[in-house]
Amino acid sequence: MQFPANWEEAKRIKYEQGFNKPAPRDFVGYSPLTEPEALALYYFTLNHNFRLILSYHTQGEVIFWKYLDFNPADSLIIGQEFSRVSGYALENTPYNSSFAGYKDWFISKYNKPGYTIEAGLGENPLPLSQFDKIYSDNLGILVLGSIQ
Repeated sequence: MQFPANWEEAKRIKYEQGFNKPAPRDFVGYSPLTEPEALALYYFTLNHNFRLILSYHTQGEVIFWKYLDFNPADSLIIGQEFSRVSGYALENTPYNSSFAGYKDWFISKYNKPGYTIEAGLGENPLPLSQFDKIYSDNLGILVLGSIQ
């Protein structure tokens, strides 16, 4: 949540929710792209010609496929296939989570498909006992994503 895709709106929302200092989750930082891991992913992406991206999170067994009104070619069709092979629901991103993510930035910058895959269920961090199910659920997404 450190990417330049309406970062200011992400900050407003998360700060209002009390996530206004460094924490294990939901802190968007003090400005976009200040953290080394966000910068690394940003520059890595700029230096490659990806056809789509997958951003993995852990919570909900759902696939978020859209960013605002951007609708890159084949995004919905690919997302439906990911949903079919994983059993995860394909949904629009909830408004309060709709900004400053890697997927959001990628879609807005490149007008190509991007997906946030929310793997697993339960309280974070998810227990290692869920690994086999998460792997099984997501193997089809990884295979299909690699051939798009």
